[in-house]
Amino acid sequence: MKCYEIYDEYLGRTMGVLLYYKKVKTFIVELENDLDEWTSPFLFAAFVKRGVFTIPREASLLWVRGRIIPSTRQNISSILRTHKLKEYDEMKFLELSHGRCCQDSLSIRELSTLPDYVIIRQKRNLIDCTVLDDHNILCFFADGKTRKIDLTKLDNEDVTGKVCKNSKLLNSCMVGTGGYYITFNDSIDVPAAELYAAGKPIPLTLSDFITFAGHNIIDTQECCRELSCTRQNLAYMTDRGLFEPIKTNTRGNLYLKGDVLSSRWG
Repeated sequence: MKCYEIYDEYLGRTMGVLLYYKKVKTFIVELENDLDEWTSPFLFAAFVKRGVFTIPREASLLWVRGRIIPSTRQNISSILRTHKLKEYDEMKFLELSHGRCCQDSLSIRELSTLPDYVIIRQKRNLIDCTVLDDHNILCFFADGKTRKIDLTKLDNEDVTGKVCKNSKLLNSCMVGTGGYYITFNDSIDVPAAELYAAGKPIPLTLSDFITFAGHNIIDTQECCRELSCTRQNLAYMTDRGLFEPIKTNTRGNLYLKGDVLSSRWG
């Protein structure tokens, strides 16, 4: 990840930082806490007015694209050759111009360390998440907190109107770049801050969850060993409904150890 200071040359002050995750080409803008809708960059005024200072990736990318040569420029091939670029790269063009634009007095310059306010905010970024039943998700945050979120109650029409009505889309849920959001099918995002605020605190840490999984989830081979049976016998017992695999795979299944052991009780 690279970090760039967003500096207002007219006001002589820092506006925030631009984070760039090179491998996935994702931008995130973090604005200073003391900005308001009048002093913040115009594109971000609506976010700041709502008290949002961590700008979502789509709006961050839009800000970057507004300051560079567009990929649709008629002579883009010639421009790429002039700057010895093999392909169009937003970050390369932003660096070449130092982030300057004729519409404002902002520029960027690379930083070697993250500002303290960004480090503090990132403590509420996501570490991991998992989809639960009834359109709930369990989110583990960098500050060690765990929260359960009912997606149907979020103020997000894409989530309530699309994700919650499509199980395949719901189960595509994963943590986004830098833990700044969760994303469904890498197209519908929900910011970590929104999840943190909306979630119900759960007295469970990610470490607890991992420990549970390590001790209580067993594969087909371990299951056969616990029951002293063959894979064929295991398949027969599964077909009879003595216990259900929690995840199926052509090479073997995963089971809850408690379910498997309880089948021996008769």
